[in-house]
Amino acid sequence: MTTAGANVLLISHSQDDFGIGRVADALRRRGARPVRLDVDRFPRDLTLSTALGAGGVRRRLEGAGAAIGGDEISAVWIRRLWAPSLGEGIPEAYRAACVRESMATLLGWLRGLPARRWINEPAAEERAQDKLRQLAAAASVGLRIPETLVTNDADEVRAFFARLGGNVVAKMLTPFSMSLSGDSPFVFTHAVSAADLDALSGLRQSPMVFQERIPKARELRVACVDGRCFPGALDASRYESIAVDWRHPAVGDAGIGWEQDALPREVEAQLCALLRALGLVFGAVDLIRTPDGEHVFLEVNPAGEWGMLERDLGLPIADALAEALLAPTENP
Repeated sequence: MTTAGANVLLISHSQDDFGIGRVADALRRRGARPVRLDVDRFPRDLTLSTALGAGGVRRRLEGAGAAIGGDEISAVWIRRLWAPSLGEGIPEAYRAACVRESMATLLGWLRGLPARRWINEPAAEERAQDKLRQLAAAASVGLRIPETLVTNDADEVRAFFARLGGNVVAKMLTPFSMSLSGDSPFVFTHAVSAADLDALSGLRQSPMVFQERIPKARELRVACVDGRCFPGALDASRYESIAVDWRHPAVGDAGIGWEQDALPREVEAQLCALLRALGLVFGAVDLIRTPDGEHVFLEVNPAGEWGMLERDLGLPIADALAEALLAPTENP
């Protein structure tokens, strides 16, 4: 596959600018044509069509006066996959069904594209979202993982807490909510106290993840792209007294920013092996570096944020993504 004239589909939402814009610019510099599909503009402002018959299959995307056939798309980057936006005027009794139908149409259209390069292939990304599968795969490639319990059994939690001497955090297995507006509830990782053990009845409504609390020197976000690792780090000693989770607003309010970092070659090799095991080309990996220098795997987000690492640290992640999207396949 040559890069000149290659059409690369970039999938996100209309409020996503920095990361997708940087990748689009990197593709243009390499002679490729980025084609953007903002999911929140479908089905109101974009049209997707899949036609099947005796003549084969024809797929088409049209919007903003431009159109492209599915067989013209050589690579796909699924940056963000949000629910379609229906707008007003739909009775609430039908809204959920319309969203399901729109999403099924979108996913069916995507999965049938004959693109040669994907970041990430939809089925692989869906499988990789399984946090328990991630932890098992990470352990299998030699990464240390925290002791983990997922349960709705309060007695199991109390026994886990006692065995670890109270060094336990709780988190969700999946995102609590997703919203373009950013005003939806969000459940951060938090430390479990002895008092919490008397208030576990809610587990019968929603199981939770309980993990060994790992001592932190630095907390790392590593953007892994097609065999390359781009790490940034936060100084955990500056924020753990105010929040266990670096995503908590209090961490940002304290003026704690991303810093340059480097990984041992063994850890880089393990992260690359993990992504291969999960079938991913890209993943944003969260690690803890302990005070004695050990690296502990927390999770990998197949569509995780990396823009702050490029913006604040100058890491060439957008260029790496563009190169991966335009790389030749083994069987062209």
